[in-house]
Amino acid sequence: MEREVRLATAEDTQAFGRRLGQQLRAGDLVVLTGDLGAGKTTLTQGIGEGLGVRGPVTSPTFVISRIHPSLVGGPALVHVDAYRLGSQLELDDLDLDADLDDSVTIVEWGAGLAEQLSDARLEISLTGEPERTARLMAVGPRWTGVLDSLLVP
Repeated sequence: MEREVRLATAEDTQAFGRRLGQQLRAGDLVVLTGDLGAGKTTLTQGIGEGLGVRGPVTSPTFVISRIHPSLVGGPALVHVDAYRLGSQLELDDLDLDADLDDSVTIVEWGAGLAEQLSDARLEISLTGEPERTARLMAVGPRWTGVLDSLLVP
């Protein structure tokens, strides 16, 4: 299942992320792709707000992975930046699968690496500047109905 949404501003990207965050639950994997500056971290900031996790949510480029615990009794957010990872073995070394069932895991630059973490995932490709387009590809039955609910603000 695939959907597309236009995000005119960074604020729209964060608002979409908040709506998505409110729909996410423990065990969900979201794989983000897009050029530098396309809005991957901005979207993740909104997701963090929607989940109600401790922030601030910033790019984990240099630390590779950050865990943001929930402030509201929900799942933690595991935020990964796979940009500097060279292989699936390096991703495996992060032991993300140990936290996967109890957390929401977001992997920026994860295409080609993170799909192995779960048979059910949401893949989001962000393009465009200044107006962004988010292409959402749902993999697995978990996402049935979720994408349509996200497109209604």
